[in-house]
Amino acid sequence: MNQAEAKVRIEELRGQLHTYNHNYYVLSQPSISDYDFDMLLNELIDLEKQFPEFNDQNSPTQRVGSDINLEFNQVEHKYPMLSLGNTYSEEEIRDFETRIKKLIDGDVEYVCEMKYDGTSISLTYEKGKLVQAVTRGDGVKGDDVTANVKTIRSVPLQLSGKGFPDEFEIRGEILMPFEVFNSLNEEREEIGEAAFANPRNAASGTLKMQNSSIVAKRKLDCYLYYLLGKEIPTRNHYSNLQSAKDWGFKVPSNTKLCKNIEEVIAFIKEWDEKRDDLPVPIDGIVIKVNSLDMQEELGFTAKSPRWAISYKYKAERVSTKLEKVTYQVGRTGSITPVANLEAVQLAGTTVKRASLHNADIIQNLDLHENDTVYVEKGGEIIPKIVGVELSERSAEAKRIEYIDNCPECNTALVRKEGEANHYCPNEMGCPPQIKGKIEHFISRRALDLDGLGEETIDLLFQKGLIKDVSGLFRLTKEDIVPLDRMGDKSAERILNSIENSKQVPYERVLYALGIRYVGATVAKKLAKAIPSIDKLATSTLEELIEVDEIGGKIAESIVEYFSNEYHQNLVAQLKEFGLQLEKKIVEDENSSNTLEGLSIVISGSFNKYSRDELKDLIELHGGKNVGSISKKTSFLLGGEKVGPSKLAKLEKLGLEMKSEDEFLKMIGL
Repeated sequence: MNQAEAKVRIEELRGQLHTYNHNYYVLSQPSISDYDFDMLLNELIDLEKQFPEFNDQNSPTQRVGSDINLEFNQVEHKYPMLSLGNTYSEEEIRDFETRIKKLIDGDVEYVCEMKYDGTSISLTYEKGKLVQAVTRGDGVKGDDVTANVKTIRSVPLQLSGKGFPDEFEIRGEILMPFEVFNSLNEEREEIGEAAFANPRNAASGTLKMQNSSIVAKRKLDCYLYYLLGKEIPTRNHYSNLQSAKDWGFKVPSNTKLCKNIEEVIAFIKEWDEKRDDLPVPIDGIVIKVNSLDMQEELGFTAKSPRWAISYKYKAERVSTKLEKVTYQVGRTGSITPVANLEAVQLAGTTVKRASLHNADIIQNLDLHENDTVYVEKGGEIIPKIVGVELSERSAEAKRIEYIDNCPECNTALVRKEGEANHYCPNEMGCPPQIKGKIEHFISRRALDLDGLGEETIDLLFQKGLIKDVSGLFRLTKEDIVPLDRMGDKSAERILNSIENSKQVPYERVLYALGIRYVGATVAKKLAKAIPSIDKLATSTLEELIEVDEIGGKIAESIVEYFSNEYHQNLVAQLKEFGLQLEKKIVEDENSSNTLEGLSIVISGSFNKYSRDELKDLIELHGGKNVGSISKKTSFLLGGEKVGPSKLAKLEKLGLEMKSEDEFLKMIGL
């Protein structure tokens, strides 16, 4: 066979195999025997070896994976992958609708989808070809697992049909079907390996394997349920899913468009009875507002979209014996009581411990020694005690009394008014708190120090080489080399990483400090609004509350942190070591102070710019985005379909609405 003939045959085989894959794995309609499929695949493999000039990253031969070990690169999501809020009752679903109706006028359609219990994935396609697959990660960044995802036969490598955008993202869930899971566990037990606890863990672990040929053998599946991009087909979610199905994606057929909340509740009840018949695990139903315009209008909180929510089905419950209660100390000094249980199987896992959260939980359960307790998995993940079988309690059993002193340093515990948890106030002298703060400081979303982990931090602490995070910057090679499993290379790696951390941006350093209630998102908001640690340290409660999404509890915690002399000295030391404690201002030639001092609310849909682009323009020109209309609002930037309630509030307060064109003229565009 010459080169020209080979090219024709290779393209023919690829086309046939793509079609056969789609028919079998997506449509569940096999159109060729397994033997005949394998014969065609082997022919293609041989031809690609003979004629490597025709290699294609999206050839069906990529489905078999590679024996080359992979290292997963971190990739930033173009659109953050946020989590959903959970509900557990019909009343909470109705509350969800009530919140929507307060912000949106008119009828609202909903889309109901299975809440698959796997691992989230985001797939990017360009010109109809799969170019990247990224895990959820922390929602901002995830692992590039493209090579492994290419082995999943329900994921199209090349789209079919027509009308797909040049570039778009589609999100979904990677799952291990029950049949595959059970078979895999049988194989593992036969060769003396531990069985996987549940299909979710098996799917997640498989996706992160560094040998894609093994991933290919695990027969993972992928269901897609969310389309993202600038040129997606329609302005409603359900129609976009139908388009995705036409392009070759495995979009669940049981997804339903509901005209009202009553149909949503009926759907939830229907699948509560039928969910055990599904071939893959689910733990609830996801409800989304269908209209993308309404989704934009509703927007997001710091953690989740306001236009979607999940309903969780009631968890499995088992009974077991309470052996004892122990107490853990967190990095903020929070004390968490833990129930140590007689081992029991629950929802596919062996449970030996369950969190009791706080003293009130222990008191409300009226726990006694050796009680028979009922255990559930909260959200199908975290075991929790939900009740006690009083008929089995011994008359001599003693009540479990919450401790008065820290189990680690014996300091008397405190409990602030209005808070559920007890705290150990000895933050500068309680070992778990000190080590916890250092571990947080070096974590990936904070300073991301390479070569340091919990064990090394523990060693450094035990040897007296570090007493707080500032001690990291005083370490020398001579300090590190003598430690267990350390050497010259390990020491150099750690010291280089510590030196490089001095370039980590201010918002991550602020998060690394571990101020109570200041997570990564809050740290970004603070850094943007108050761009230096010195200004933040002297900010008043009132000034902090003015910052977007900073409430009273967070503001009080920040003021309390910087009023502590120990923290003041720590920040001063970090400043001396050269950490970034001031936000670098990136000059933009298009920026201005035109909108300085103005607070602007955005509402409606726009023609020239997206809402996010308009928010960026407001900030670029010195203005401030605010979420709701108040007396402090300067004006409403209104597009099409601004809700009557917003217009009424605008009129009541005597405020102005500007159109997109008027706004653009203000900033010289």
